Amino acid sequence: MIRVMNLSHSFKIGKKGKEKNIPVLKDIDFEVYKGEMVSIVGKSGSGKSTFLHILAGFMVPERGKILVNGIETSTFKEAESAAFRLENYGFIFQNFQLMPGLNAFENIELPLKLQGIHAEERKRKVEKLMNEVGLSHVADHYPNELSGGQQQRVSIARALITDPPIIFADEPTGSLDSETEQDVLLLIQSLNKTRGITFVMITHDEEVAQTAHRVYSMHDGQLMEGSAERAI
Repeated sequence: MIRVMNLSHSFKIGKKGKEKNIPVLKDIDFEVYKGEMVSIVGKSGSGKSTFLHILAGFMVPERGKILVNGIETSTFKEAESAAFRLENYGFIFQNFQLMPGLNAFENIELPLKLQGIHAEERKRKVEKLMNEVGLSHVADHYPNELSGGQQQRVSIARALITDPPIIFADEPTGSLDSETEQDVLLLIQSLNKTRGITFVMITHDEEVAQTAHRVYSMHDGQLMEGSAERAI
């Protein structure tokens, strides 16, 4: 489903005319198969967040190719990339990224509005999904009225509402206590199994990473398959 070939990226620092290139990603090859749950584990600054942003089309790689279902996404213009994201990707973030002025129902509904889905269809889909992930009783609650675990469930439901084939999860349990972390991981695993959604998850936590089918390790911008201990 996702294929990355010879991907490299660097950032420029310093004053104009005296910039220095700082390599962040180095000759990465990476594959994810349909229905897989793959994790990328690495320390802060290892390059894993930059890699996820490039995979999701928020950044254009300096060199290399990204193919998603055979479509080369790494050459998309900004508008093309945004349209492709809306149709094909869902996102789960560490800090939830919920809209504070919208209640749980409205936060989940938002991507459907962006797609132009009719109000009755939006209501049907959101209510069904909120029931599936155990949120029906907090539909009218605002983010500041929800626990961390509930906020992350809203985030997960929002990622799922457009039925995307791929979900990118950026430290999805990083802001949760250990008990809530396990609940959220079990929910993600269940959704992966029952819906066949492909998950790509980045984390600094080796135990969280091991819940995936396959684990990749990022170290100093280089990616290899296997545990973090073997990569360092």
